[in-house]
Amino acid sequence: MQSGKSVFQPGQNCWVESKARFSTPLIDCGNYYKALHSSIVKAKHSIFIVGWDIDSRIRLLRGDDEVNSEAPSVISDLLKWKAEQNPDIKIYLLRWDSSLAFFAQREMWAKEVWEEKTPDNVQTELDDTIPMGGSQHQKIVVIDDELVFSGGMDVSTNRWDTRDHPVVSEERDGPDGEYGPLHDVQMVSSGPVVADFSKLVRWRWQRVADSSPIDIREDARIDENAPLPDAWPQDYPPLFEDVECALARTIPFMDEVEPAQEVRHMLLDLIGEAESVIYIENQFTTRQEIAEALNKQLKLEPNLSVIIVSSYEPKGKFECEAFWASRIEFKGILEKGIDPKRVKLTYSSIEDMQGRKAYKRIHSKVMTIDNKYLVIGSSNLSNRSMTLDTEIDTVLFGNTKDNQACIEQVRNDLLAEHTGRDIDAMPALFNNEYPVEALMQDQIAHGYVLTEVRDEVFTEQSVKNVFRALSDPEEPLISVPTFDGAAMPARNPRRRSIMILIGLAIIAVLGGLMFWASQSIPWLSSDSINAFLEKSRGTYFALPTVLLVYVVGGVLFFPVTVLSLAVAAIFGPIWGPIYGIMGALMSSAIMFGIGKLSGNAGLRKIGGPKVAAVDEKLKRSGIVGVAAIRMLPVAPFSLVNLVAGISSIGIFQFLVGTFLGMFPPMIAKGLVGDSIAQIWQNPSVETISYLVGGIVLWGLMIWGSQKFARYYQARKESGNQDTASDNSDKDEVEKCAA
Repeated sequence: MQSGKSVFQPGQNCWVESKARFSTPLIDCGNYYKALHSSIVKAKHSIFIVGWDIDSRIRLLRGDDEVNSEAPSVISDLLKWKAEQNPDIKIYLLRWDSSLAFFAQREMWAKEVWEEKTPDNVQTELDDTIPMGGSQHQKIVVIDDELVFSGGMDVSTNRWDTRDHPVVSEERDGPDGEYGPLHDVQMVSSGPVVADFSKLVRWRWQRVADSSPIDIREDARIDENAPLPDAWPQDYPPLFEDVECALARTIPFMDEVEPAQEVRHMLLDLIGEAESVIYIENQFTTRQEIAEALNKQLKLEPNLSVIIVSSYEPKGKFECEAFWASRIEFKGILEKGIDPKRVKLTYSSIEDMQGRKAYKRIHSKVMTIDNKYLVIGSSNLSNRSMTLDTEIDTVLFGNTKDNQACIEQVRNDLLAEHTGRDIDAMPALFNNEYPVEALMQDQIAHGYVLTEVRDEVFTEQSVKNVFRALSDPEEPLISVPTFDGAAMPARNPRRRSIMILIGLAIIAVLGGLMFWASQSIPWLSSDSINAFLEKSRGTYFALPTVLLVYVVGGVLFFPVTVLSLAVAAIFGPIWGPIYGIMGALMSSAIMFGIGKLSGNAGLRKIGGPKVAAVDEKLKRSGIVGVAAIRMLPVAPFSLVNLVAGISSIGIFQFLVGTFLGMFPPMIAKGLVGDSIAQIWQNPSVETISYLVGGIVLWGLMIWGSQKFARYYQARKESGNQDTASDNSDKDEVEKCAA
């Protein structure tokens, strides 16, 4: 049975009007990732993933699903496995290029990471065409041009959770440790609408890539009578069938692309259609125009109720002052002149039997209008989502009684989760005179409950401020004048450019500090150090003095060769090398510890996969590798110590390698350094012979220590192999016994 005509107007409030043969929401990331894994495994021809982020480390499966799966769970391993299993498949990954605001959350060298981990039929590009201040916010996966995932979810860190949202979960583990409950919604669809998404992702790809993607399949089964596609995810039967839909975009003005504010116009038009219940769940609610439209419709329709679910607490100062302060204003506009029984802006939280509290983070972007429309998309109710970011929302129209019932079911299912109720209890609540008041009352103890937001506990209502201007702008932060007098939005700086600038800044700061120290600290010179050491010769303070000089010199990146020659010249060919190696080892250990405090992941995060590969080789070569670096220094002494601490090599291996690499040259320098002093004071055949002999001995000791280090490493590796072989034999015996 048909149910009226939709408000869809292509070119006005939507890009295209279409139809989904089948569609079903995927609520929370545990379900989405499982469904995505299933469809990737089934893919035959092509995979397009477009996202705010595509993190190579994400596990798509958990628990028994992960244990029982024949395909890898981590997405980079999964796509590598799929690409190697089917060399003819084409896989395209389009991720937003880095932003300074999200450096800590995202893989810093994403393109290089993906290229290292996957074969040639997996291509990766970073989208750097978005105007400065905006972001690539569309979240789309198209498989075989027959299936599309779209909505609010990325393959990113701190996203995975299950529908029960436990207070504590070992599986909710991100780069910064455990994170709290998180709620999101995605949708999987097939049918004619997939063709529109296929065009969109290819258009996005061609804007940034040098090569064109594979053509859209002419034999793709996307007609209105097509069966479920082969790639449809297992365990997720379709909810909607033959549902009319529209795609609404936000496209900012960029590179002469025609901008679009279809999302903005669509939401305003949908609100104007509401008669009974508007349900919204959204990460951010700051757009005053939306609040005004809701308030106007509440006054026009006396039987209308509005319930909004968002998050409780802000993350950081920028989010607090940009979005939470604006939410105070949004709430005030929304509720002005309206009976509080008809409208509530809420958050969902829980206090379990042990008294532990948790606040559910809302990342979804959902809206239902009565039982007529369901919006699942990427757009927040914020300024940036309406004008500056790239967005895509799918709007389903309840064109039949069955699809109207499905819209009610989705709304009731979501609200049942947020209020700790069973879905069967929801229809009675909406039959109440005041559904919003009924939802807020009689909620179950120790389950999730809705509570009205009171953002004044976090911030005060404020006028526009710098936080809001940077975090929730309507226009690009910077525009560049063109030759014809117009203004072109400046792009966000590329991740590579940012990294180069950061590197140059660090080098400039270190260089400036070293220059300042050499000019401002009178004792930081060879003559002053020699004089300082000379005073301690023959006293009980000789060794402590040498150790102090090496430690301070290491922190200030003073050349270790200068220190070693000075110690050798002052303390002679025996005690000079002994004192010198002790000082070098102490300095190495301290700088190594400073590096270690930065975290073992630091080197990979900053240096990318190439440096990570070198780090891995250094770890495998162990003592030999460190000894080689010490004997043939490729970088300043203190820098090697610092980087070694950041890397994954152990302190024992590092110090042993340092000893083997530095002690022979130290002995030779003792002879050479002492000989230089003697030659300067009393040149003779004897002193010159000492100098020549010391240089020869230096070379022989380097050669001998390298041989010994290689022998030691070979013995160690052989022992590891024997142990592995013994363990393997033991396993075989146990299997036979079983």
